[in-house]
Amino acid sequence: MSAEDESSDRSTSRASLFRDERGYLSPAFLATLIAVPVMIIAGFITFAMLRDGTTTPLDSMSAQPGTEAACAPFMAALPEQLGNYGHKSVSGTAARWRAGNGDSVALRCGVERPPGLAPSSRLQVVDSAQWFITDERDAGVAYVAVDHRPYVALWLPLNSGSAPIGTVTALIDKHLERAPLELR
Repeated sequence: MSAEDESSDRSTSRASLFRDERGYLSPAFLATLIAVPVMIIAGFITFAMLRDGTTTPLDSMSAQPGTEAACAPFMAALPEQLGNYGHKSVSGTAARWRAGNGDSVALRCGVERPPGLAPSSRLQVVDSAQWFITDERDAGVAYVAVDHRPYVALWLPLNSGSAPIGTVTALIDKHLERAPLELR
């Protein structure tokens, strides 16, 4: 067998991986061409559904060192359901509740004092706590309770209602120490 015959046999066998004896694409090759993109798309969809929600302004807030012990009783008292939000997940001093539509309420205990808090700041009073709005977006509002220590940050999606902030306020008043406003 000559080198030319060997080369011809190799290219024929390589071509037979992709085409049948009539010259059509082989069914195995067609199945692979279809299956690979479908699997990639399925992977992206699975990742999107399993990730831990979207980011909120709370994710970028700095933690105040040494607040874990003061936050522990408060975090332990958080309910499984917060208004229409359930499926609670807790990680350290952060908690998140999900709604069926994918929105989530997020909470962090022990964040730093909000840098924008000043004597002219507009505060929202909810029952026994004063809340400072740190961020307003199309998707929701971020608040920080500023008259108790440690500071507690809360992200509320639009149309979440008053139940989440009312429940969190009652727990803050019950489990965290009241403190004066630190206005600068």
